[in-house]
Amino acid sequence: MTVSELWYQSSGTLGATPVVLLHGLTGDATTWQQVTPLLAERAWLHVVDLRGHGASPRPGRYSAELMRDDVVALLDLLDLDRVVLVGHSLGGVVSYLMAQTHPDRVAAVVLEDPPPPRPLERTVGPRPDGPLDYDWDAVPAILGQVVAPDPGWWPALATITAPALVVGGARSHMPQDWLAEMAAQMPRGRYLALDADHGVHAALPAEFAAAVHAFLDEHGL
Repeated sequence: MTVSELWYQSSGTLGATPVVLLHGLTGDATTWQQVTPLLAERAWLHVVDLRGHGASPRPGRYSAELMRDDVVALLDLLDLDRVVLVGHSLGGVVSYLMAQTHPDRVAAVVLEDPPPPRPLERTVGPRPDGPLDYDWDAVPAILGQVVAPDPGWWPALATITAPALVVGGARSHMPQDWLAEMAAQMPRGRYLALDADHGVHAALPAEFAAAVHAFLDEHGL
């Protein structure tokens, strides 16, 4: 797979703060459709389909690290030096890994209800019937990393120098106390809980966009 095959769509104000939206496992760029117009009001927005999802290729090899590398290569292709990453769930994992390993490319990061880099109990159910908008092989590969994340990911949160906002869903299955600890682990991290389940931006698009705007304003972005 080449990065030029990775699907993305840009909108908003050219020259404004570049913001990259990364969806969750089994999702795609369409999951952002309610919040995209709100965020595009003040940003140069790039919505991406991660490998194996939506209109992007399905190469058969999947990990959060490979997805991070895809995003870095896409930024190179688009000639974007530093961006704000907004990642939901799996997209949040990709975002914090990128903030750890490529701090010069990340101006700020918003992590929406991400799986914390601690072992979680998750099981892979049966494959749904019929055609899928994602490669099923990505599901066990990524859930394997959720169940047994790299032990270096948690301590490496302390190396993230970019401002970080962790947005949790107060009614989500994700352990919110761990998400609060994640935010505390990052030197410039902050935790915010909104009254939603795992899909905060879908349930509360206006509130989510307002939180992102306030965060960017706070840091002059």
